[in-house]
Order: sequence, then structure tokens, then C-alpha cells
Amino acid sequence: MASLMELKELFRSADAVCFDVDSTVIREEGIDELAKFCGVGDAVAEMTRRAMGGTVTFKAALTARLGLIRPSYEQVQKLISDNPPQLTPGIRELVSRLHQRGVQVFLVSGGFQSIVEHVALQLNIPTANVFANRLKFYFNGEYAGFDETQPTAESGGKGKVISHLKEQFHFKKVVMIGDGATDMEACPPADCFIGFGGNVVRKQVKEKAKWYITHFDELLKELEER
Repeated sequence: MASLMELKELFRSADAVCFDVDSTVIREEGIDELAKFCGVGDAVAEMTRRAMGGTVTFKAALTARLGLIRPSYEQVQKLISDNPPQLTPGIRELVSRLHQRGVQVFLVSGGFQSIVEHVALQLNIPTANVFANRLKFYFNGEYAGFDETQPTAESGGKGKVISHLKEQFHFKKVVMIGDGATDMEACPPADCFIGFGGNVVRKQVKEKAKWYITHFDELLKELEER
């Protein structure tokens, strides 16, 4: 088992860093914001809490929550324009610094592609580096489900994405950063997991993560070490 010092060295020498998005790169949970916007906030927030605690499979929780929200294409677009996702303090600087060092940055999210791509744009992350769930709509814009073939729609999906990235790009050292159980479970295949509690603290992650931070400045400082 790697020591904290070894994990820090691994982060400093990583080829790729994968970030969770909801409550990590952005301050809110995208699905909860969408639920509030569609008038079913409380019921869906409770389901999210259960899913993040790891007591329900991710796909079952996602199916149930979306079944309650049933967002139309128009509602999703209006949410992004009226209530754009709020970036977590320090993330812009951290991603910029990683890019300067030639590190590939990916967003790996159980949230929705349209919202995550909006976030990627603000951080100069190419949309090809976004892995998230895709909502499906009928021709009239009504909700038609979600793409269940995406790896991020499944429990363990973030690990599958990281395995795919290692295979495709031959990365030697991949770091996963996130606030939830699904992020922690992605290591392995990720070589290092950094738990993030700057927006919300998940007890299980705080207790089990060997490296736990509450501000992205802590990671920026690590990069300045060398």
C-alpha cells in the first residue's frame, strides 16, 4: 500500500488526472439542480444521498431519479443558461497548471454530458476528454431516457473509463480526484485516489481515502514543490 508521500509523488508525476464533476469540479450536484429546476428537488436529493452512500447501484438510482425528473431538452438548456454550474474555487488554476505541465485532464462524471461539456469549455478541456451520461429526447424534446451503454451509467463505470484511457493512451500514472464512493472505487485501475471534501464531506470517503483534501490549493502547492 502506497504511503501519503508516495501518493504525492505519483500525483506530481502523473500523465493524466481524472476529475469527478458534481461536488468536485463544480459546487453543486447537477442532477439535484436539474430536479429543483423541474420541481422535484427534495425527492431526488434524498435518492442522491442514498446513491452517494453506496447503498443502491448507480444505474438503479439514476433510472429512478430521472424517472421522477423527466427533463425535457428545453429544460436542460434553460438550466444551463439560467443557472450555469458554479466552478469550485481553485479548480481553474489547478487545471491550467496541469495543462502547462503537459498533463492530460479528463472529466469523468455520472452527471450529464450537456452540463459537463459546459464545464469543460470553461476549463479549456476538450470535449473528447469528457465521459458522462447522455440524456435521450424524442423529436418533440420530451425526455426519452438515457444512454444505458455509457460506462458512467453503471456502478464501477469510472474505473472502466480509466482502464479504457490507459489502454488507448498508454498512460503509466493516472490520478482520480473526487468526493464520492464511485470515485474511490475507480482506484485501481487509477494509480492514486485523492478524496475531495471542499463542497461536501462523504464520511466513507473521508475515513478511507489515504489522501484527503478540502481545497484545490493543496494540490497546486504540491505541483510547486518541483
